[in-house]
Amino acid sequence: MARLLVLLQLLVASLAVGVVTDAGGGSLDFRGDLDHPYARSSLSRHEVIRQGAHASKARAAWLTAKLAGALSNKLGGDVSAADMPLAPLSEQAHSLTVGIGMPPQRRTLIVDTGSDLIWTQCKLFSRRGGNKKREPLYDPAVSSSFAFIPCSNMLCQEGQFSFKNCSKNRCLYVDVYGSAAASGVLASENFTFGVHHTVSLPLGFGCGALSAGSLVGASGILGLSPETMSLISQLAIPRFSYCLTPFADRRTSPILFGAMADLSKHKTTGPIQTTSLLSNPVETVYYYVPLVGISLGTKRLAVPAASLAMRPDGTGGTIVDSGSTVAYLVQPAFKAVKKAVMEAVKLPVANQTAEDYDLCFALPRRTAMEVVQAPPLVLHFDGGAAMVLPRNNYFQEPRAGLMCLAVAEAMDGSGVSIIGNVQQQNMHVLFDVRNQKFSFAPTQCDQI
Repeated sequence: MARLLVLLQLLVASLAVGVVTDAGGGSLDFRGDLDHPYARSSLSRHEVIRQGAHASKARAAWLTAKLAGALSNKLGGDVSAADMPLAPLSEQAHSLTVGIGMPPQRRTLIVDTGSDLIWTQCKLFSRRGGNKKREPLYDPAVSSSFAFIPCSNMLCQEGQFSFKNCSKNRCLYVDVYGSAAASGVLASENFTFGVHHTVSLPLGFGCGALSAGSLVGASGILGLSPETMSLISQLAIPRFSYCLTPFADRRTSPILFGAMADLSKHKTTGPIQTTSLLSNPVETVYYYVPLVGISLGTKRLAVPAASLAMRPDGTGGTIVDSGSTVAYLVQPAFKAVKKAVMEAVKLPVANQTAEDYDLCFALPRRTAMEVVQAPPLVLHFDGGAAMVLPRNNYFQEPRAGLMCLAVAEAMDGSGVSIIGNVQQQNMHVLFDVRNQKFSFAPTQCDQI
């Protein structure tokens, strides 16, 4: 009954705002503009790059611990929240401004493909402190559309949380991120999205507060994962895409949902290619892609395909992550890439690498990274798709005179590789959730 009620509410709201549906039905079509993690920061270009790499390292450590925890729990072990490091997610992830409530209260939510819960800090839990942002907390008392979700609701029953409890028929939760630990209560509320035209729909979300860590420049998180609580699952959005502008430029980036998420509708600078999205038997919150090999220029590197594959126990594999800045490769792949890069780049290796980078080159005096010649790094996927990464998508300049490889060795534990934001910049990527496909095409993202 609860599921039916939610579906009826969504149908009525969709008709009210004139949402366009595709031929398959049920598609919500809208566009948002993502703010850069450092859009309003006073940090220099080099400082932005360094901080992003540092936060990405903490994110990778948390992600690895989370995957190891999922596997351990399946086998009867336990990895606690204390094992998962905290670092500000907003230092590497883009954010979206949405309206919450009726009338809408504008709030900034971090967009995360590796999270499912939609949540924001709200006045119900203001005594728990924790937001360094200047915008006020969301106040359910002034919204006519706020309601608590009962414990019998499927979102409470099926949602994956670090901890969950039912009290007075209210669904209380605790969730742990690489950025923060958050607690709160599940509720339903009207959310408004869109730039050129808006859509307003009821969603289940977390009304809560931070209990550890910091979001720095945001009020909460907008989960886009495949799991139950995410925006994608709750609204049955069949596909979405985004196109990230260069990380050092700090410009907005488009994110598109439903029928608007169509790479062929936008001018690309290269071919549209497609591979599969894979399902992990243990941890279903991430978008896995079948990476099978790596080249530098025209040279295929000696990387065993088995080292990149997802194993039957859920370890290994490769995820596309909107919350990581740099890439992480399992040891055999990273060693092969590092060796090939050192042979191909005709610059001296720096005596000291920048913090959080494994390999840096010393640039000639008064020379910027942009004039250095480097062959493309190519990621090969099952089915023949190949993501060609130009120099700026796998190198960064964290300090003047230093050109560093924006690829690091994956953390021990899960053996998972990560394709981060630097690799995705000026690359229009599409997650076709309905058909389990991942597509991409090089694109000038600021022209979409």
